[in-house]
Amino acid sequence: MSDTPTCNWQGVSGRVYKYWVHPIKTPLKAAAGNYIFAKLNNLDQWVPVYIGQTENLSERFDNHHAMPCIKRNGATHIHAHLNSDEKARIEEEGDLIAAYSTSCNIAA
Repeated sequence: MSDTPTCNWQGVSGRVYKYWVHPIKTPLKAAAGNYIFAKLNNLDQWVPVYIGQTENLSERFDNHHAMPCIKRNGATHIHAHLNSDEKARIEEEGDLIAAYSTSCNIAA
């Protein structure tokens, strides 16, 4: 993965999380982790469209409940990193959602 680009995302807590950047259709590893659907803005900065976590990053995201919104809002890439600890994944997801105003994360 050394040639795969990375992006650091900072949560509202101040904690920084390192993600690997892949075009949306890239097959990901069959492992638990966090992910961010994102796009570049006109300043070449990543903008999150949807932030989530899963037990299996290799799942096909075509059937993701937010995919119509993700596509409509122009996400081009999926940022992902492995995280086998479910509690830590959920905390990280919440930390990042609190830090960014995304187009497709809807408060429950």
